[in-house]
Amino acid sequence: MKTLLLIDGNAVMHRAYHAIPPFKTKTGQITNVLYGFISILHKAVEDFNPTHLIICFDLPAPTFRKKMFSDYKATRKKIDDDFKIQIPLVKESLVAAKIAYREMEGYEADDLIGSAAHEFRRLVDKILILSGDKDILQLVNDKVFVITPHIGFAKTKIYDRQKIYEQFNLTPKQMVDYKALAGDQSDNYAGAKGIGPKTASQLINQFGNVENLFKKIKQVKSEKTKEMLIRSKEDIVLAKKLAEIDENLNLDIKLEQAEYHGFKEPLREFLLRYEMFALTNRLFKNKKNVVPKKTSSSTPQLGLF
Repeated sequence: MKTLLLIDGNAVMHRAYHAIPPFKTKTGQITNVLYGFISILHKAVEDFNPTHLIICFDLPAPTFRKKMFSDYKATRKKIDDDFKIQIPLVKESLVAAKIAYREMEGYEADDLIGSAAHEFRRLVDKILILSGDKDILQLVNDKVFVITPHIGFAKTKIYDRQKIYEQFNLTPKQMVDYKALAGDQSDNYAGAKGIGPKTASQLINQFGNVENLFKKIKQVKSEKTKEMLIRSKEDIVLAKKLAEIDENLNLDIKLEQAEYHGFKEPLREFLLRYEMFALTNRLFKNKKNVVPKKTSSSTPQLGLF
């Protein structure tokens, strides 16, 4: 059975940075993001046993969404320098591990994940997406499932069609229309001013999508709701464009390039350079590290789970 695991690399790095104290090597290199990222990656492959694996990253350059709406994600705090300097280390670790990763200027990790899921849907039996971003729920179908982490990564929730319907009373594809009406505070766009999640869900349930809603706007029973929708039409149309994931990018990767056969020896050597002795022992159980388990000048490593 072929299982493709797609991971939002930035989401995992953020989780690691905020979950792990800022311990350092004896030379002063901070490593909590690297340590946490590899720990979560290890648990994910242990739990879900993928045959294929791709990590997707955001880039700092403005995306097409930012160009479309200048205030997109404008309220988000800039990442700390201690976080920023570790991003290259995470990518170096993936090169060492021979794990495929992709990034594309102008697009977010969600778009790369959506495009990979679309491109490989007929070539694998199951696609799992690891992400904490609810935007990604729109990709769920009979073959695609979304894993959201909780409590570090000790617990996870898996969304299929049924789980999305139970929580939102919507189909996966309707999540885009739902966000077009309800907006997204974390991404800093409003949708329909005055329309909350409950009303948004009810309207999409009744009309199917925002296009049909405006075609049949006279059928909206509440005059107040009708006025709010008409007044916010431009914002709603924009919000839907911002919420919709682009599934048609060329990632320049073949399925065989994403094959996963466990962590490779160069990753062990890479992690040892950064004094991750306990983590290396976990990942490479059958190999002994010719290094001390503790050093007086380095901070003890902690667990996420």
